[in-house]
Amino acid sequence: MEKFRDREIAARILREIRELYPNRRVKFMHVCGSHEVTITKFGLRSLLPNWLEVISGPGCPVCVTSTAEIAEAIELAMRGYLITTFGDMFRVPGTGTSLAGARTEGADVRIVYGVADAVETARRNPEREVVHAAVGFETTAPTTASEVLRGPPENFSLLVCHRLIPPAMKFLLESGEVALDGFICPGHVSTIIGSKPYELLSDRYGVPQIIAGFEPIDVLLGIWMLLKQLRDGRREVEIEYTRSVRPEGNEVAQEKIAQVFKVVDKKWRGFPTVPRSALELRREFEGHDVHEKFDFQVGEVEDFARGCRCGEVLRGLIHPGECPLFNKACTPEHPVGPCAVTTEGACNIAMKHPIIGF
Repeated sequence: MEKFRDREIAARILREIRELYPNRRVKFMHVCGSHEVTITKFGLRSLLPNWLEVISGPGCPVCVTSTAEIAEAIELAMRGYLITTFGDMFRVPGTGTSLAGARTEGADVRIVYGVADAVETARRNPEREVVHAAVGFETTAPTTASEVLRGPPENFSLLVCHRLIPPAMKFLLESGEVALDGFICPGHVSTIIGSKPYELLSDRYGVPQIIAGFEPIDVLLGIWMLLKQLRDGRREVEIEYTRSVRPEGNEVAQEKIAQVFKVVDKKWRGFPTVPRSALELRREFEGHDVHEKFDFQVGEVEDFARGCRCGEVLRGLIHPGECPLFNKACTPEHPVGPCAVTTEGACNIAMKHPIIGF
């Protein structure tokens, strides 16, 4: 019965979306891998009117982790340090290999489910230097910060790869590469940061934004709310995902991030350096920073292998199927680019749902 009710609600929203036709083409971008899963798995693009396009942006944290950072993790692993990381980072290609490839060559690389597991690994191996590759957006940064504040053992270090979403959205608007009429903002990230960090984008660039949840109806409602803003001439941030997101966000988590990290400029994979878009350990915690503890250096590295167009996918310039390697030379089993590896990568998602994904 519930499924039938959901279908009726979705059908009503879709009717109202069609009625909001603005007499021109409209392009919205989401910046969340979970949103792409919902949109592609449930075939939402095929239900939308042909004047409305919803594209995927840099919503996969593993995909935008720079090749240099992956190369650093591999270098440390090959030097004999014990490396911990999350499962979706394990197989991401760096420069010719991955952490999975390093393990086949004898490196000690272990998959963990959280930073706490990495800290526990260090405690159980006091004779080893343990390095955790801390990857993720604002959603996972609080857990990293919490473990640092608890005081991990001296043999525990962090390769901090955390990124911040609003600065990347700002970069996309300023670059002018893709004309956007609105953003569907990420639900998970927004549970931490709230709606306020997005307000500058609406105020300065006149772009509507909706923070949406992850059910198909959430996404459709988000699209409808964006179209309503365009019709009404409004350019503001609204929350559709009210059951989880508050305007102020999670202030405890924000405080922990601010205590442990400082905001820095950093390169994203597929992007140039994005101003104030990443986190770095503050000086008082540099005893756990790999760059302060160990003398190592990785030279210049290329973002992608020849022919891979993941960078354009991440910037919303092309759909995954437009890459010549898509589902041919590049597959989830044998990925050439990062977007094919993780379950939040647009190419991986499209390959798993090829019939309704395009």
